[in-house]
Amino acid sequence: MICRQAGTALFVLLLSTLGAATLRAETDDGEGGYEADSAIAISQAAIGQSLGDMLLYDRQGRPVKLSEYRGRPLLISMIFTSCHHVCPAITRHLATAVEAARDALGEDSFQVLTVGFDTAVDTPDAMRMFAKKQGVDDPNWAFLSGSADNIASLVQNIGFIYFPSPRGFDHINQVTVIDRDGVVYRQVYGAAFDLPWLVEPIKELVYNRPQPGEHMGAGLLNRIKLFCTVYDPNTGRYKFDYSLFVGIGVGALIVLSIILWLALEYLRTRRRKKEA
Repeated sequence: MICRQAGTALFVLLLSTLGAATLRAETDDGEGGYEADSAIAISQAAIGQSLGDMLLYDRQGRPVKLSEYRGRPLLISMIFTSCHHVCPAITRHLATAVEAARDALGEDSFQVLTVGFDTAVDTPDAMRMFAKKQGVDDPNWAFLSGSADNIASLVQNIGFIYFPSPRGFDHINQVTVIDRDGVVYRQVYGAAFDLPWLVEPIKELVYNRPQPGEHMGAGLLNRIKLFCTVYDPNTGRYKFDYSLFVGIGVGALIVLSIILWLALEYLRTRRRKKEA
């Protein structure tokens, strides 16, 4: 299989896959309703928007600023800790995708934030317990909480929408991909998305964006990694596909063989002319 980028048609697929949680919007007649198209429109409109430098708190209650997470790609997932079904499922599936991405791109290649948006309940202690219940123990994955004003600012920045409901909250299921400069790069939807939907944009940010002071050789190596780190649906993991180099080697061997044959034919022709 010739290695190639797997993200060509992701946008169309993303629009068709919202998870179990949905967005509640108000209709023209004032009655409540569920409007997935509005959720997608608001979410997509956030792409290209820069994150503000909101002050949040980690699981130990220590203050952190979002600017501290710049320099590497960043994933942001919004949850509420009193959710017993969708949010835990989203987080566990995200953990599977994060593990696959780290295997392919490196342990420190990107960071992850899970942020509680129910500010009255999602305290540092609640976020710590939520992380423990989901079995997340990743040094590059933080579980954060914040004040109502700062969470509202973050929600607006990343295009995340939620409403109170009898189940607690209805909300769009999305993971927001942020580039190393703090700009929204991609939205990934669904409680159980296919791994390439998330890993491909991270891969693009890791390998296709030159680092300051990066030498030419490193840039070329990253381009090779970008095109040849591919998803294997048989194993559900990413791998480095050597088939491109095999193809190049075979092609080069064929070209050299043709050149050698032409050179030999040329020499034979000259020898015959001399003998004649």
